[in-house]
Amino acid sequence: MKTRLLSLTLAGTLGAGAAMADVDATAVTDLNLRAGPSPAQPVIAVIPNASAVSIQGCIEASSWCEVSYNGTQGWAYGDYLAASTDAGSVRVIENRSTMQLPTVTYDYSEADTVAAGGAIGTVVEDTYVTPITPPDNTVVYVRDNPVEPIYLDGEVVTGAQLPAAVTLQPVPDTEYRYAYVNGVPVLVEPAERRVVYVVR
Repeated sequence: MKTRLLSLTLAGTLGAGAAMADVDATAVTDLNLRAGPSPAQPVIAVIPNASAVSIQGCIEASSWCEVSYNGTQGWAYGDYLAASTDAGSVRVIENRSTMQLPTVTYDYSEADTVAAGGAIGTVVEDTYVTPITPPDNTVVYVRDNPVEPIYLDGEVVTGAQLPAAVTLQPVPDTEYRYAYVNGVPVLVEPAERRVVYVVR
C-alpha cells in the first residue's frame, strides 16, 4: 500500500547528547514508543498510562524525547510525559528549562529524511474522552481495511483531535469513523473528531 507523507519526518542515528543525569517521568496516557523521533518511525512498544520511563534527554525545539521503558530504548512524545517536582506533577516539555532537562541530538541523513509536499496539520493535544471498548468485529474491520496513512505533527493518543484535513472513513454498524494516522489505525468520534480508541 502506498504511503503518503504530508509533513517532514525525522530519521537517522543518535548523536552525542549532554552528559547529564536521566530524568524519571510517567506517561499520562497510553503512549507509543517509537524507533526514532518521528511519527513516521515504527512503534516498537506501547508505554501504558501511568507507567514509569527514564528520559535521557529531548531534542531541542522539539517534543521528542529519548526514553527507556522496561528495558527498551526508544523515542516518546514528551507532551505526554510528566515528572514530579517541588511544585507537583508537571508536563515535561512545558517545563524543560526549569527542570534542566538534558538535550540530545539526532543526526539526519539525506537517505533517512523524507520530505513531502507540506504538513497538513497538527494533532491537537488530548482532552478527556470517555474510553470505549469497540466490539471485535469493528477492530477486525479497521485492521482488514487499511487506508492510505496520513502523517501529522505530534502523536496520536486517546482524546487527541484530528484536523479537518484528515478524511474519516465509515465503519459498518457503528457511529464511529476511522483513519490511519502516523502509521496507527484509530477510531474517531466524528462530531468532535476526537480519537476514542487506538487500534493496537
